[in-house]
Amino acid sequence: QVQLVESGGGLVQAGGSLRLSCAASGRTFSSYAMGWFRQAPGKEREFVAAIIWSGRTTYYADSVKGRFTISRDNAKNMVYLQMTSLKPEDTAVYYCAADSNTYRMRDSLSAASWGQGTQVTVSS
Repeated sequence: QVQLVESGGGLVQAGGSLRLSCAASGRTFSSYAMGWFRQAPGKEREFVAAIIWSGRTTYYADSVKGRFTISRDNAKNMVYLQMTSLKPEDTAVYYCAADSNTYRMRDSLSAASWGQGTQVTVSS
């Protein structure tokens, strides 16, 4: 397993941008698919984006497609979520996750490792 630590959350106005970062520890980071999830107050956790081990294929929730971009740097053991055109409904705690199976993260909201989360608040 890998240990994950998110950073980059904060308060931003609607229409603004933020970049979340996730630092991973562990020698096998490059073999994992990575994902971002979010959970708003009173709501269930939802899938946001995922990227396969090589970075060549990405997946997005319909609600963020075209606004968010997931990327990774295997040399630095980092994964990023660039968020643009933010909306108040994007307000949530954002979690980084790692798993050997991209589809399991996307379709079952399941992952082998989770970070502690970072708060993103978008004001209207």
